[in-house]
Amino acid sequence: MKLNRRHLLSIAAASALAPALPATAQGAPRVLCFGDSLTAGYGLGADQGLVPQLSDWLTRADRPATLLNGGLSGDTTYGGRIRIELAMPRHEPDAVIVELGGNDMLRGWTAADAEPNLDAILTRAGRGGRPLLLVGIQAPKGPDDWRADWAAMWPRIAARHGALLLPDLYAPLAAVAPDLRGPLLQPDGIHASAEGVRRIVAELGPVTAQLIGRLAA
Repeated sequence: MKLNRRHLLSIAAASALAPALPATAQGAPRVLCFGDSLTAGYGLGADQGLVPQLSDWLTRADRPATLLNGGLSGDTTYGGRIRIELAMPRHEPDAVIVELGGNDMLRGWTAADAEPNLDAILTRAGRGGRPLLLVGIQAPKGPDDWRADWAAMWPRIAARHGALLLPDLYAPLAAVAPDLRGPLLQPDGIHASAEGVRRIVAELGPVTAQLIGRLAA
């Protein structure tokens, strides 16, 4: 699971160059959306990805926020553990959403591999009492005990850090019969389409509104 120096430099450069989204409202709280391609908006138009659709949802719900896109396609929890050290001082967010783990699963890594990385990410992101939202993802296939370990990990880490939790980002898509999921996914069968993201945001939006509410508590 070790990264070589070239990989580390690539991660640092990507984090440094990733654009921050403009404010949605004067004085709105700054929320860093820290994740992988699902957060980054891989394969989607500028207004179709998770971050812009979530921003629109929050505005309609009268919870406007400045959402900062800290997504990096292909990133793992291990890479995120390195990137978070660069992202926090760069963005100076008021709250943080963490969405990582899918690429770990695709590599066959275990929950035990990912847990210390997520612990480090949430520890750094939550420094000073900053509100956190952990977004999990359930493994669609694999050995039963491996999948069960991943499923059990998300609530355990969230509780440890006092974070809000969305246990499965893809639950709205998994609820649809397999033969009807086509329009909800991109051609690779992995990443959500614009419509798929809309359904995901319908579940993620209310929890994010709770996150923002913690800033006023």
